[in-house]
Amino acid sequence: MKGVLPLLERIASLFEVINEWMGRAISWLSLLMVLVTFTVVVLRYAFDLGWIWLQESVTFMHGALFLVGAAYTLKHDGHVRVDIFFQGFSTQKKAWVDLLGSLLLLMPVCLFIFVVSWGYVAQSWSLHEGSREAGGLDGVYLFKSLMLLMAGLLLLQGVSTVIRCVSRLLGKVDRVEAGSDG
Repeated sequence: MKGVLPLLERIASLFEVINEWMGRAISWLSLLMVLVTFTVVVLRYAFDLGWIWLQESVTFMHGALFLVGAAYTLKHDGHVRVDIFFQGFSTQKKAWVDLLGSLLLLMPVCLFIFVVSWGYVAQSWSLHEGSREAGGLDGVYLFKSLMLLMAGLLLLQGVSTVIRCVSRLLGKVDRVEAGSDG
């Protein structure tokens, strides 16, 4: 196991780098959403102008931010949990909770989302689905593809979490506990 663990930890690090990069990149959409929303409001109330594609873009950016940012949030332990119990747990107990939660909840749900979404996304691609609104955005099929990306990124982060938990349970202190920021 000693020879395998360093390889698994490198894999975990690679998955975390991917999710870190994706999360930081997609976070810029929040600023863009504010700017586009401001533009929509100014155009509507100051100039009595409006375009459906501009309004839809805010909705698409909002969805993309949440779908692509989910794994980044998981990586940084930002999802909701019952911290009133978890915070009092020992490092070993926390590792067991995270390990079992990842294996029994996160990974099966990610696989389910991926499998169930596949046909939905494939159909959208086959139609090159666009907005239902006249003057709306084309490329709805690209947006729907983010469901598959979300499931994949969360699955990668789940694998990373499992590897880190096993490492912790085997007595190896990981970089987060050693004080590194990630």
